[in-house]
Amino acid sequence: MMDHELREFVDRVMDRRVIDEEDVKMLQRNILSDIVITRDIVDVLVALDRAVPLNCKAYADYLVALVVDFAVWENRPTGVIDRDKAHWLVTTLSAGEGPTATAQRIANEIAREAEHCDETLLAFAFAKGAAKDVVRAGVGAAPRVVLLAS
Repeated sequence: MMDHELREFVDRVMDRRVIDEEDVKMLQRNILSDIVITRDIVDVLVALDRAVPLNCKAYADYLVALVVDFAVWENRPTGVIDRDKAHWLVTTLSAGEGPTATAQRIANEIAREAEHCDETLLAFAFAKGAAKDVVRAGVGAAPRVVLLAS
C-alpha cells in the first residue's frame, strides 16, 4: 500500500511530467525518510522513471542507490538475490517497452553488489548491456567485430 504523501508526490510529478532536483530532495527528506521501503514502493518509483519523460540525474542516482540498497541489503536474504527477488526485479525493471537507462543501471549495480545473484537477473543485466554496447559500437564508430557467446 502506498503512503498518502507518496501518492500525492506521484500525482504531482505525473501532472508536471518532470522530476527535478527539488522533487528528489522532497522524496528523500520528507516522504521516504520515515517509512519502510517495500517492493510496492520500489515498483512505483521505477514506474515513475519510465513514465516521466524529464528526469534529472539526481533522481536516477537516488533511484539506483535506493533499489540496490533495498534489494541487496534490506530485503532478506541479505546480500543474496535469490530466484524470487530476481524474478521480481526483472519484471519491474523491464516492464513496458523494456528497461530505461536507469533500470539497466540498477540491474548492473545489483549484480555487482550482491554476494550471490540468481542467473535470471545476471542474464537480464548482461544481455541488455551487451545489446546496448553492440548498438553503440555501430553508430559513429569504426567497424569492429563483436563476439557473443551462445
